[in-house]
Amino acid sequence: MKIHEITKYLESLAPLSTQESYDNCGLILGDLNADVDEVLISLDCTEEIVDEAIEKGISLIISHHPIVFKGLKKLNGSNYIERTIIKAIKNDIAIYALHTNFDNYLGGVNLEIGERIGLNDLKILLPKSQTLKKISCYVPVESVSDVKNSLFASGAGELGEYSNCSFVSEGVGGFLPSNNSNPVKGVKNELFESSELKLEVIVSADKVNKAVAEMIQAHPYEEPAYEVYTLDNTNNYLGSGMVGVLQQEMSELDFLAHIKEVFECGVIRHTKLLNRKIKKVAFCGGAGGFLLNRAKSVDADIFITGDYKYHEFFDSENQIVIADIGHFESEQFTSKRIGAVLMKKFPNFAIHLTEVNTNPINYF
Repeated sequence: MKIHEITKYLESLAPLSTQESYDNCGLILGDLNADVDEVLISLDCTEEIVDEAIEKGISLIISHHPIVFKGLKKLNGSNYIERTIIKAIKNDIAIYALHTNFDNYLGGVNLEIGERIGLNDLKILLPKSQTLKKISCYVPVESVSDVKNSLFASGAGELGEYSNCSFVSEGVGGFLPSNNSNPVKGVKNELFESSELKLEVIVSADKVNKAVAEMIQAHPYEEPAYEVYTLDNTNNYLGSGMVGVLQQEMSELDFLAHIKEVFECGVIRHTKLLNRKIKKVAFCGGAGGFLLNRAKSVDADIFITGDYKYHEFFDSENQIVIADIGHFESEQFTSKRIGAVLMKKFPNFAIHLTEVNTNPINYF
């Protein structure tokens, strides 16, 4: 198997275009056309992870966190990032990062968290907007099926659990072919009008270029008329954090004890308990403090995340319980989620989950 077969599948679920602007997802090191027999999956990529890959004879590491966030000006082993990269290069090990694009993916990091907590009715906490496009094209009546099918084949027309979605309206198209044209209908230098259909489909931003190319290929006209619009619609299948509800409400202390057991937390830092039951739970793996106001707006009883700073806890304002369970603790099951995703697609491929605990934080 080639590395690009694995990355192509992962990016079909979590496109690189959906990563946050500060991120560095994708193939960080290696050759997409290289052969690979096994993969090692980890939350972080450190020297110890590379050592593990060397020991097990694995030539591809997929980590959630990128080992390189910013450009490297030197590569002389002066820090752990450079030493990790140098060791991977020397041992011909490729490194791939699946970070905020997997965070934003509906079936990614946060779904794993929500399922482990035992929540129902899970939804994206802060859906993204302007990730959807609308393609409108004008097609002769007899060709609309061919053009429509080409768009569907490219991934256009998908709305949640529905596919092959489109809208067609009737109209009259007109054009004047020049002397250098090669019109399918009409003749050069004569104004021509014909019954046409306006075909409209919605497509995700990462698929729009392919969809337009396929549409043009299937369209009978030499110069197809079409428009592409960016939509402000929220995409409920892509975004940050999640929110869900417990089947049975719990007391605050019982729920915190449940969280501590599930995530094996050394400690949970939390705001003042509000002496009310926990039913609706908002959460975000990693550092999700930016979602607090959104958690409040959906009337969540508690907000679970990591990396909270001292002054940020005051922002709860006794409206919601903030529970910081730790960055590593909240995302520790990400490797298993990635492994399960790959196993479903490549059942005969050797997938290894790291045996190394990369959490840099210890508790006394």
